[in-house]
Amino acid sequence: MPVAVITGGTDGIGRALADTYLERGHEVLIVGTSAVKGEAFLAAAARGGAGDRARFLRADLSLVAENRRVIDHVAAAYPAVDLLVLGARYHRSTFVETPDGFESTFALYYLSRHLLSHGLIGPLSRAERAVVLNFGAVGLAGPVRWDDLQLRRGYPGAGALGHGGALCDLLAAHCAEAYADTPVHYVVNHPGVVSTSFAGEYDPASAAHVAGLRATGKPVSRAVAQVLPYLTAPPARLTAVLEGRRVPTDTPAFSPTAAARLHETTTGLLAALPS
Repeated sequence: MPVAVITGGTDGIGRALADTYLERGHEVLIVGTSAVKGEAFLAAAARGGAGDRARFLRADLSLVAENRRVIDHVAAAYPAVDLLVLGARYHRSTFVETPDGFESTFALYYLSRHLLSHGLIGPLSRAERAVVLNFGAVGLAGPVRWDDLQLRRGYPGAGALGHGGALCDLLAAHCAEAYADTPVHYVVNHPGVVSTSFAGEYDPASAAHVAGLRATGKPVSRAVAQVLPYLTAPPARLTAVLEGRRVPTDTPAFSPTAAARLHETTTGLLAALPS
């Protein structure tokens, strides 16, 4: 039975993908922080006759140890993983540091995806053809702040998500090159403005802006329909998708040199954590 593991799977596009892959006959494990939303997914799956294929794992992916726990859980539960969706994110208008000492958006939106992408390469490699879907900025986020990766100087609020998206573009590029001898394909997707819950903590101005986006954004179903073809039949080892349209990856946003630099920097940050 094919397996899909979906972080950020309790809400929005992640939840819609979880429902879609249950309908396709996959065993689906969603990972999220809300036990209430996780139980709602399990209950809906049971009502639809797929309760035996639905799983929920509660985890705070802003913490390094929690990512490692998820990796261990998935590796023990599933010999092979066919789809890994990296969808967890959470907006913060103000700078917040995690117990590990990382800026929270950097930790959840990028560092978690780095850990899971590399930590689950074993189960992914054992699938006949695996796909990793990462929600990045697909070249729209501007330059990486190499001298301040965690945005400690002049934290930009909403801009932190964009910067994290730029890091995810480079992560996908690095993984596609590093694991070119495996059956794993990488899709980095920017769905555009989608009417989801926009999970986060907002200042008044940002909250008003988000309310407008929620009212005018495209339906989740459309966002899912736009990316599904690339997950079913990825056209390349690395595929970048912007609102359903494939875009080039031979651009600075996916620079192999920058991707290698980010990987080396990230490895150093993780190595510096207390054991």
